[in-house]
Amino acid sequence: MLMRFDPFRDVERWAHQLSGGTRQALMSMDAYRQGDHWVAAFDLPGVDPGSIDVTVENNVLTVRAERSWEPQEGGQIVVSERPQGTFTRRLYLGEGLDADHISASYEVGVLTVRLPVAEQAKPRKVAIATGSGQQALEAGAQAA
Repeated sequence: MLMRFDPFRDVERWAHQLSGGTRQALMSMDAYRQGDHWVAAFDLPGVDPGSIDVTVENNVLTVRAERSWEPQEGGQIVVSERPQGTFTRRLYLGEGLDADHISASYEVGVLTVRLPVAEQAKPRKVAIATGSGQQALEAGAQAA
């Protein structure tokens, strides 16, 4: 059964409105490394994929999405807890990422952004010279 009146929730809402605050929509995120990519997964349930905007500028990845809901004509809202409006999240990218090859996909309410590691930031093996350089090193060590 849905409660129409929750005195504690209403007091909290009134206090928030009186303080001039606005309700900030939350965009939960998981981020992890997977091979040569960083992956960021954002929870955006009920968001129209056409309202999602992913941009990169000055090493800042910005994800913006909008969710809106209008009750059907004649409908009466009993409880409205799901955040509506514009959601924004910014990630500051390190120099070791390839911002030119970022990709994004949206499936079952989750926006997944894949950020490839730049070639110059990937670990690489350093070759060790052998032969004449090694012989000179050994000769110098024997003279000492």
